[in-house]
Order: sequence, then C-alpha cells, then structure tokens
Amino acid sequence: MQHLITTVDFTNDEVLKIFDDATIFSDLQSSSILSGKLVVTLFFENSTRTRSSFEIASKRLGAEVVNLEVQTSSTKKGETVEDTVANLNAMKPDAIIVRHSKCGLPASLIEHVNCPILNAGDGTNAHPTQALLDLFTIYKHFDKKIDGKKLAMIGDIKTSRVASSNLALLPRFGVEPILVAPEHFMPNKNFKKVQFLKDVIDDVDVVMSLRTQLERHEKIFYKNLEEFGKDYCVTKESFGNRNILLLHPGPVNRNIDISDEMLKDSRCKVLEQVTNGVAVRMAILKKLILKQ
Repeated sequence: MQHLITTVDFTNDEVLKIFDDATIFSDLQSSSILSGKLVVTLFFENSTRTRSSFEIASKRLGAEVVNLEVQTSSTKKGETVEDTVANLNAMKPDAIIVRHSKCGLPASLIEHVNCPILNAGDGTNAHPTQALLDLFTIYKHFDKKIDGKKLAMIGDIKTSRVASSNLALLPRFGVEPILVAPEHFMPNKNFKKVQFLKDVIDDVDVVMSLRTQLERHEKIFYKNLEEFGKDYCVTKESFGNRNILLLHPGPVNRNIDISDEMLKDSRCKVLEQVTNGVAVRMAILKKLILKQ
C-alpha cells in the first residue's frame, strides 16, 4: 500500500510519471477512470484551494467524494482522530485525504487503514501535493529543462510546510533554492541565504513568495503585515523587466506578499498553479488508487 505523506514517498521516476499524467489531465476534462471509487476528505484546518482541488480532481476522474464535516464529527465528542479514521476505513473508502495542524498526524494514520492516506498538509511539516504542483508548474514553463535553475523563496520560510516540502523536492530535480527572509523567518537549512530579494534577483529564474503564517507564530515580529510588506512584497519595481517566473501557493496577501500590479503581470503564474494543482492531484489519485 503506497501513501503520500511527504515528497520522499515518490521516487524521481514516479514524480515524472505523475507529471506525464498531469500533462494529459491539464485540460481538466472529465474521465471515468475512478468510476465506482470513493474518496473521503478530512480537513481539520481551513482550506480553500487544497480541499476544493482534491474534490474537483476526484470528481473529474469519476470518483464519489465524501467530505467529513469535522465540526459535527465525533472528534468533537472526544473520539481520537485515529479512531475516526479507523471507523471511516471500515466503510471501505478507496482513499482518505487528511489535513491537520499536528505535525506527523497523517503518517500516524497509516497503520489504521487499508487504503492510501494523502497528506493535505500537517502543521509546519509537509504539504507534498503543493510542492509537486509547484515543481510541475516550473517543469512545464521551462519545457522540462529545469536542471540548474535557481529559485528564490521569499517570506516566512521557517513555519511554511509548503517551503519544507519544496526544499526537500526541488533539489532532487536540479533546482537550487535560495532563501530570502529576515532572520526570524529563516529556517536552519543548508541553502544559500540572503536578507533581501534585491541581493539575488539578477541570479534567479523563479521567485516563490510565501504568506506570513501569523497563526503559527509564538511571538509578534511585526506590528502589522504592512510593515513586513515594505521589505518583502514582490513588486514591479523589484522584478523590473527580468524574465522571471513568479509563484505563490496561496492565499496571497495582496500588497504584502505580491503587489496588485504583479498579480496581473504575465510572469505571475499563481492561477496557473491552481489549474496545475487539480491536474497533479488527478494524477496522484490515479496512481495511488489504481496503483498505476
């Protein structure tokens, strides 16, 4: 039984096969390859893009989707998440998709199920499908020629599960991350580090902006987000006329992470990432459920 808890769960060859399938699925047209299959989504944290993306991906492939409303589930009566998932597993679903604020929670569920567990984000630990769709967006943009590309990751890197998964995945395919953040947002990772985007903007091919994770901070570093944005918002001025790809996993704090002007710029691929996210998740569901 194969699961997707972190990007390590897929080999490079498996990732490339997923990208081949995602390319086929890129028009997001309906298929029946998962007809008769049942996918359960279990989100203990708020989500717009990831939850809807997984649900649309499942339905585009012909699967039925059951979304467990956590606020009305038995976990509110004291049932453990493990027992909830064990009970769901007894109903014979074909995949369970889980998001939780506790690092490592999805991995702990594997022993309680007979179907694939897909991690839709666990605390600050991992968000593997986001990293895969980010890499796929880069892969498509550069016509598969990504070895040697450099990516500046800017913002609240330390508490970002998106950053964690991307920093594990990107180097496997020859993409060099450069970390751009103030000291309090900088993780203890062995990558090149700079304080400001201007220090590396002439050397990179991709910029990935990240949201400030206020809900995960134990201390207050800024009086308000606007104060942070003065130094770290990606703007037309900071990009100039350079041919650089701009990414963001969402949700975007406008004029804090990326300016309104840059969100409309043709180099910004935020909405393309959303489309690619459905295609990549379709490919992942196909792989794990059909074991192909």
